[in-house]
Amino acid sequence: MNQRYTGTAIFLHWLIAVGLIGVFALGFYMQDLPLSPDKLKLYSWHKWAGVTLLVLIVARLAWRLSHRAPELPLTMGPITRMAAHAGHWLLYGLMLAIPLSGWLMSSAQGFQVVWFGVLPLPDLVAKDAALGALLKTTHVTLNYTLLVAVIGHVGAALQHHFIQKDAVLSHMLPFAGKA
Repeated sequence: MNQRYTGTAIFLHWLIAVGLIGVFALGFYMQDLPLSPDKLKLYSWHKWAGVTLLVLIVARLAWRLSHRAPELPLTMGPITRMAAHAGHWLLYGLMLAIPLSGWLMSSAQGFQVVWFGVLPLPDLVAKDAALGALLKTTHVTLNYTLLVAVIGHVGAALQHHFIQKDAVLSHMLPFAGKA
């Protein structure tokens, strides 16, 4: 029985977690700044980070689909198990949808995404102000939904550790011993 995630899964999990915190904080910070060269630079950085996270999330999802996750504790009932699995797939779905919605929004607003200022990425839709506004609302809504889902994810992990006192959290901790 698999008792821990693989080192690759753990590394990608925590790298993506740190990246999500950074890109969310940057997005939240920059949205109300007055238009300036600095704001445009921050938007570029936000897009670079978003595309990078998209690549990492695809890699993490591919790894997850090809490597079994640790078994959930036998003490978890079927509804709780189903909720845990649904929560993980919700997180994956949101982490894929958010950078794609940002890329679509940039395309619709007429701003090409240029990854790291070097690699121009194709516009995914034609310029369309109404679609750009809808995609902006979608992007923001998805981000706040992800924030709530992440809070639930962290809360569940802490509940397992401190209340259930099982090994679920240690499955993903980089420096935890064998569970």
